[in-house]
Amino acid sequence: MCYHFSMALVTNKKASYNYELGEKMTAGIELFGYEVKSLRSGQGSLEGSYVIVRGGEAFLIGSHIPAYQKANAPADFNERRNRVLLLRKKEIAEIALAEQKKTPIIPLSFFASGSKIKIEFAFGKGKKKSDKRQSIKKKDTERDLKRKL
Repeated sequence: MCYHFSMALVTNKKASYNYELGEKMTAGIELFGYEVKSLRSGQGSLEGSYVIVRGGEAFLIGSHIPAYQKANAPADFNERRNRVLLLRKKEIAEIALAEQKKTPIIPLSFFASGSKIKIEFAFGKGKKKSDKRQSIKKKDTERDLKRKL
């Protein structure tokens, strides 16, 4: 069976609030079968997670992906384990360069691309408190304009 669509499974809702998002990238992610089922059912969280490069490989750190059925998961299963991202060497070098410049790399969402699970992440810049207030005001005014129309 071949799927030709992609849909967001789990999103990081606070990413755009806490960071100014720049260039976006996608990557495959190495998961166990019970983690894939869990993500497809909408379980999991990307809050507080980030991407780093160590030893020539990119890792997703701090994400929470529970087992689909806790009773059937292995006893040593760690829901917050570091997961390997599947990227080309050129993409890994780009992430490593951003990491050297102290640019945070924020995961935005897990999505299904066909039968595969992928992750979308972006290079960001932390927002200050005043910037966050401005973005809230902007959203409120846009919402009010939509209601009036």
